Amino acid sequence: MDPALGDGPLGTVEHADVHMRGGAIAAVGRRLPVPPGTQVIDATGQLVMPGFVDVHTHLWQSSMRGGCADRDLFGWLADCNRATFSRITPSDMYRFVRLGALDSVQSGVTTLVDWVDALPYDTTVQYVRALADTGVRFAYAMFQAEREAALIARTKKELLDPLPLASAQVATHAARAIRGLNRLHWEIARDLGVMLNSHVLERSEQRADDPVGTLTDIGALGPQLLMNHAIHLTDDEIAAVAAHDVRVAHCPLSNMRLASGIMRLPDLGRRGVKAGLGQDGGTNDTSDFFGLMKAAIGLQRARALESSVFPQVHDVLRLATLGGAEAIGMADTVGSLSPGKRADVIVIDPAALNFAPRFDWINQIVFNGRPENVRAVFVDGRPLKLNGRLVDVDTDRVVREAESAAARLRTAS
Repeated sequence: MDPALGDGPLGTVEHADVHMRGGAIAAVGRRLPVPPGTQVIDATGQLVMPGFVDVHTHLWQSSMRGGCADRDLFGWLADCNRATFSRITPSDMYRFVRLGALDSVQSGVTTLVDWVDALPYDTTVQYVRALADTGVRFAYAMFQAEREAALIARTKKELLDPLPLASAQVATHAARAIRGLNRLHWEIARDLGVMLNSHVLERSEQRADDPVGTLTDIGALGPQLLMNHAIHLTDDEIAAVAAHDVRVAHCPLSNMRLASGIMRLPDLGRRGVKAGLGQDGGTNDTSDFFGLMKAAIGLQRARALESSVFPQVHDVLRLATLGGAEAIGMADTVGSLSPGKRADVIVIDPAALNFAPRFDWINQIVFNGRPENVRAVFVDGRPLKLNGRLVDVDTDRVVREAESAAARLRTAS
């Protein structure tokens, strides 16, 4: 993902080595010298690339995978989301978040942004602990009502700041009816020096809430604003988003599942809007960035009846990595295998029934890849997955504990 290092728009280098040292990318190139004491992992014939950046998810929603399958957004929120969230105990929240986070890691996600609704502090402690125990790099986007807004700064100071792989964002639901709360969230984000993260126009019915006008009125339009979904933007709103360098999260699989619509991604791309891909938690149903990339391409081609429409394969690979890092303000840290950036790296093995034989590896990553092809995952140079298996994780136990927690939820309801 660094054209300065290799060929083409993605910076491809064949038969290359990647040297990681001290949690960072030290060098990329052919026949690199191997310093004494270096651990060598043979990835001959495999594909090495930056890890995926998931710019919008809700990991706790692993608690209801496959749920409310016949509902649109509003039905799913009412019958699955709200009906479940408030009944999860702190200990079970840990189990669900850990399940979702490990599923993300094993599929090649190395950085994620988790949008989390208002929680009691003791549950927040377990939520953050589950993320930290996974070893993934994460931004924790916190929503709180006005009476509990002080918990946002407390969470950042006490739980996130001590973790080298964690960062904070402030979450909100932009709407005219709660403009005062949106303004408070924006003020907190500015005071903390973090991004404001808002759901915007996921459904056309939400136009009555005037979310973009509300964000404009409170002065939030700018590079510190991340808009999730942003499906039903008008021409004028797209122009405003581009003019103010607002960032957007595209969640094509979730948007399809909930019958929400298709983001105007070509129009945003034409204007240079920084965008990334998001799995959106439970309505992505499983962690699969390859499926996400295919959907991001296929939806636009199906609507335009044109195969040359944005995004093309190299565009969507960039959206999944460096583009996502740009969207969340982390492009100086992750998103490409550039010397000096953190060593967030994945290895894909194409020697598989679904992948082989070689035709065009770049195209095949997007159109043929599946999570099981991810052979290794490194975050900050630390191996989280090697030889196709999560490192030091009893996956059977993780599944059993999540199943037990889900059974308790069903009993309680």
